[in-house]
Amino acid sequence: MRNAECGMRSVESGEGFNPQSSILNPDFLQRVRWRCRRGLLELDIVLGRFVEAHYTRLSASEQQTFEAFLDMPDNPLWDMISGRQEAVSDEQAALLVKIKSV
Repeated sequence: MRNAECGMRSVESGEGFNPQSSILNPDFLQRVRWRCRRGLLELDIVLGRFVEAHYTRLSASEQQTFEAFLDMPDNPLWDMISGRQEAVSDEQAALLVKIKSV
């Protein structure tokens, strides 16, 4: 199910991130945390730690890349995080470095 179909607002909508104040809407951040809950325990741990440590400091572009990661099925996403699969873009590769740092 796509974000728009399940009531999620994307970063592009401006609902979550306020670039002028660099403050993330608490409800939006809670939805991101919820989307990080996955079927694989490893993903739950890594994504949850990443969101708590870094998400609020990501640029809008990085947040969009992270949202695209959250749209991926668990196994391909874990393969990218664990290094078994290559990132598709430079933006993904850069964000994967941050995710792996937690």
